[in-house]
Amino acid sequence: MPIMMDADALSVFMKDVFKQVADDFAIDHVGETDLTTRLLTADRHLRPGGTVSGPSIFALADVSAYLMTLARIGPKALAVTTNCSIDFMRKPAANTDLIAKTRLLKLGKLLSICDVLVYSDALEEPVARASLTYAIPPR
Repeated sequence: MPIMMDADALSVFMKDVFKQVADDFAIDHVGETDLTTRLLTADRHLRPGGTVSGPSIFALADVSAYLMTLARIGPKALAVTTNCSIDFMRKPAANTDLIAKTRLLKLGKLLSICDVLVYSDALEEPVARASLTYAIPPR
């Protein structure tokens, strides 16, 4: 199955459907089985201790898996997260973007399964790893 939505189409879709958070994210790359996104980290994403909050890291992983799924199935706003497992491994830098590298592991008729590694732009090692499953709405 080819790419149904490129970075520009995904960005427009996010601004239409999730305008409340769309400006928090940027899409750097869309491939058939991989996608790179970033959280444009701002003060609202920080927690005490000078680091990005766990919910902000989760949001990046979740949005990234959603966008990877939509890149392949097209604009289906009602695709929803059905499972997420996330490991927080390192403290990300507070004043730099977070980058998510997403791999599509399986795309079926009903489910999409992705693996996401989240990096702080200032660190070489990942700060979090997430595995997400998305339910695809029936055609």
